[in-house]
Amino acid sequence: MQGAKARRTIPVLSELLKNRVFYLMMLPGLLYIIIMYYIPMAGVVIAFQQFNPFKGIGGSKWIGFENFKFMFQSDTVLQVTLNTILYNLVFLVTGIGFALIAAILINSIGNRLLAGAYKSILLLPYLLSWVVGEYLLFSFLSMDKGILNQLLGSFGIEPVQWYSEPFYWRFILPAAYIWKNVGYFAVIYAAGIAGISSEYYEAAELDGATKFQQAIRITVPMLMPITLILVLLQAGKMFFGAFGDWGMFYNLPMQSGVLYGATDVIDTYIYRSLKQMGDFGMSSAAGLYQSLVGFVLVLISNAIIRLYDRDSALF
Repeated sequence: MQGAKARRTIPVLSELLKNRVFYLMMLPGLLYIIIMYYIPMAGVVIAFQQFNPFKGIGGSKWIGFENFKFMFQSDTVLQVTLNTILYNLVFLVTGIGFALIAAILINSIGNRLLAGAYKSILLLPYLLSWVVGEYLLFSFLSMDKGILNQLLGSFGIEPVQWYSEPFYWRFILPAAYIWKNVGYFAVIYAAGIAGISSEYYEAAELDGATKFQQAIRITVPMLMPITLILVLLQAGKMFFGAFGDWGMFYNLPMQSGVLYGATDVIDTYIYRSLKQMGDFGMSSAAGLYQSLVGFVLVLISNAIIRLYDRDSALF
């Protein structure tokens, strides 16, 4: 038995030595994931405690599911859960859809320098902080000096109090998400398009296919594996504001309480619970609820994708 184990161990060691450079390249990323994501998982126990930071995890009172009970009895949780799901569904469809269109349009540009310039312009908002986005949006929506209100005033229309009208924000937030993230997804799709053989398009042109028909019949189907992977990765973040980018929901409305009904998501709800009430237990319970539902959504999405295309599934 020991000899068999030794024989199995030798190929593993030889494999490690053979690819040691690649494993060393992986090491920083693995350490980051372990330190930032796996080690903090021990703090999940706080969700079941009346946590006192002075007493610590070991000394805090165990209250079981009381934090979850209080959380689910609140009308606010239902509202922020619906907001989170609906917004992320809109973000998923519009973000990937507009990115695909943008990548196809950029690919149709014959001049490489011009195409590269368009990619850079599209990608620039993705590199900006939502704090910068907050001030840019305020310059458009300010009651007194906002560009939109000045434009409306030139047509004799009364200024709109954008930061006091929740209805408008159900459209403002998706528009802001598209502005910031479409460039990132478009670059991914553009790389995928570059990998499609030109022979497909040449054959289609000989058959008299238009550019639109080539995009629908060749480009979109060939990019389907990338689309499925993006959908699967985003599905795991469905219960996170703007797929984990909570700064959009926190910064853009400028923390206006009037807008909470339309702009509040689980992330901002957890943050305010901790900041305003100092309730570590309830904040941890909301975070655990968020993570568990995200995990279930990944499993469901992966199962659906396996039915469609087994090779595109993660597992």
